[in-house]
Amino acid sequence: MARILVVDDERDVAIMLKFMLEKAGHVVALAHDGAEALASLGLEPVDENKEAPDVVILDVMMPVMDGYEVCARMFENARTKDVPVIMLTARGGMKELHSRTPNVAAHIDKPFDPVALRELIDEMLKEGR
Repeated sequence: MARILVVDDERDVAIMLKFMLEKAGHVVALAHDGAEALASLGLEPVDENKEAPDVVILDVMMPVMDGYEVCARMFENARTKDVPVIMLTARGGMKELHSRTPNVAAHIDKPFDPVALRELIDEMLKEGR
């Protein structure tokens, strides 16, 4: 069982991921924009007592703050810099840009196969990423 933060402004996508991941035995928190993600991570406002998730699934294009900024802020913090991030994007061809961010473990284009995403998460957790 892992703690997973799903960050996506498309509520249907976020709810579907939450349902699928909880069914697989994980504990899932949701955020719908970058600011909510930072709050959930205990980065803004700062809350050093918040436990970092094991994995973050992060949409790229969101209101308030995009996924790139959230990822950068996570990497600047000692508690969250090693949390693997799976980037979701509707913009194809962005993999090279995402791979330059050290905490991005994978890139998934939307629309995505939910089963393949769950298998990717399971594999990452087995590898200890």
